Amino acid sequence: MKKEDCFYLGRVAKTHGLKGEVTLKLDVDDPSAYAKMKHFFLEINKILTPFFVEHIKMNDDKMFVKIKDVDSIEAAQNLVGKLAYLPMEMLPKLSGKQFYFHEIVGFTVVDTEKGELGPVSQVLEYPTQAILQVMKGKKEILIPILDPVIQKVDRDKKTLTITAPEGLIDMYLQ
Repeated sequence: MKKEDCFYLGRVAKTHGLKGEVTLKLDVDDPSAYAKMKHFFLEINKILTPFFVEHIKMNDDKMFVKIKDVDSIEAAQNLVGKLAYLPMEMLPKLSGKQFYFHEIVGFTVVDTEKGELGPVSQVLEYPTQAILQVMKGKKEILIPILDPVIQKVDRDKKTLTITAPEGLIDMYLQ
């Protein structure tokens, strides 16, 4: 399994108990969606290594995981700090205006007033908010990802319809 075919699930935060369980700190919108996973990958020496789950107990954004063949606190300690991944096909399906950042790269952005702007070249993630980087020819347009801005996601046509804040697009195209 290649890392680019996976998404980041979280990390092994610490051991849990004395029999080889670990605490997996999740970095996902809906932790409960992963409560029945049967396996996951940990990045060990830059290689994704599969681990199989015996059982999981959920606690908010943490899960206590008993991994098959990890039967001691010492074995579990070796996994602390490792990053956890799952294959992209295990991402829950989204609908409506919701989307994953990776899925909209390449979508054509259409503004309700200005029309077609161009493709999403990437999503820039900043601490305060995420931003669409759209290329209209050789000009870059940066659009904030906010609920009032995003109007429609059409996965079939690969379009993202927006209503940009007044004057934003003109500022980039002058």
